[in-house]
Amino acid sequence: MAEIREIKKVEREKASIHSHISGLGLDEKGKPKFKADGLVGQMEAREAAGIVVQLIKQGKMAGKGILFVGPPGTGKTALAIAIARELGEDTPFTIMNASEIYSTELKKTEILTQAIRKSLGVRIKQRRTVYEGVVKDIKLKVARSRLNPYAVMPREAQITLATKDDERTLNVGDVIAAQLMKMNIRKGDVIWIDAETGEVSRVGRAKGIESEKTYDIDVIKQVEVPSGQVKKEKDITFTVTLHDLDLNIAAQSISITALFSFFTEREINQDIRKQVDKLVKDMVSKGEAELIPGVLFIDDAHMLDIEAFSFLTKALESDLAPILILATNRGITKIRGTDIESPHGMPLDLLDRLLIIPTRPYNQDEIKEIIKIRADEIDVKLDEKALELLTKLGVENSLRYSVQLLEPSLVIAQKKGRDMVMPEDVEEASKLFSDTKRSVNYVKEYENLLLK
Repeated sequence: MAEIREIKKVEREKASIHSHISGLGLDEKGKPKFKADGLVGQMEAREAAGIVVQLIKQGKMAGKGILFVGPPGTGKTALAIAIARELGEDTPFTIMNASEIYSTELKKTEILTQAIRKSLGVRIKQRRTVYEGVVKDIKLKVARSRLNPYAVMPREAQITLATKDDERTLNVGDVIAAQLMKMNIRKGDVIWIDAETGEVSRVGRAKGIESEKTYDIDVIKQVEVPSGQVKKEKDITFTVTLHDLDLNIAAQSISITALFSFFTEREINQDIRKQVDKLVKDMVSKGEAELIPGVLFIDDAHMLDIEAFSFLTKALESDLAPILILATNRGITKIRGTDIESPHGMPLDLLDRLLIIPTRPYNQDEIKEIIKIRADEIDVKLDEKALELLTKLGVENSLRYSVQLLEPSLVIAQKKGRDMVMPEDVEEASKLFSDTKRSVNYVKEYENLLLK
């Protein structure tokens, strides 16, 4: 079991525009609230997604998948993330675009296999020595990066952790300091640090600790201040994916010089996957771990070809398969790799296995609330009239266009010595950055001068 103790989760992508989503925002009867858990509107789609979550928890989604259908910018990705959040904090969630399967280095089936295994988790239970407590003070020391002179990286940190009965100040190196900086650990957070591996985990926000800023929507849960000693033996439960285990075992059998190319360019040997499956099966049978089916979300699913659809259809029939969620904004179109036209560009035999959930365009009130949520998320202060103007642009053009104007508008405001975005800042940003309609008109106007 020593090999498992050293496994680190493969790094995920940094927080995205959907990082504030914590669930579907349903009440106790399964009905959606207008604004809750980071979601706004899409009432029918959220209610349908809530029923899907219940089916998954009851084990009644075997051999089935989900398809979100709707125009661009109607929350299909947000709903997929919300379903994963409803299934549990450590539920593996893999997001990919269908175009990612087309690679010169890997076969399509290999890319899809890796995506499936990234979506299957293993919850491992171990007893570890940790430093746990509420952060009373934290000081980070940074220096210029050795790789990029224009960036700074944390070199070390001094952190004071306290429990109800103990307090200790720790000096930590660059590995832990980098995690503290990346996770934005601040005073009042309850964390623990693995004494052996240096892995940092945030438990939540200590109850009774006032935040520097109050949010209408905050996904960090409130927890009690730990008791006992700061340094203690603790039963730790952590989750890795089958793909994490594949990479960990595969890395032990290759040379150091091949490490970097391996993770991005090479296929994983099937013998390694069989070895991992046997290891996991033994751990599950001994009660040391449990399997967690996660969520595999494939956006722009109409970009998949007939071979990929056949592979996914077979994967749905597997005993151990993640929850497959597809999304598309296409109507009747050809199935890639064939001359056959089909709804959403998908084979009918696969469509028959999917629960199809439509999404609709947002109305004015919903667009306004979403812009407010996004502005809070990226710390953009909006004047009320600026918010109204952005809402108007969102209705006339698209929600995505309005959201994209937030940060350029802030830069323009800061050049004028203000932290608050005013309507004139939004207007200036809108003139500098064209929306789709103006771009089309531009193409028509200069059609003779543009290359074809």
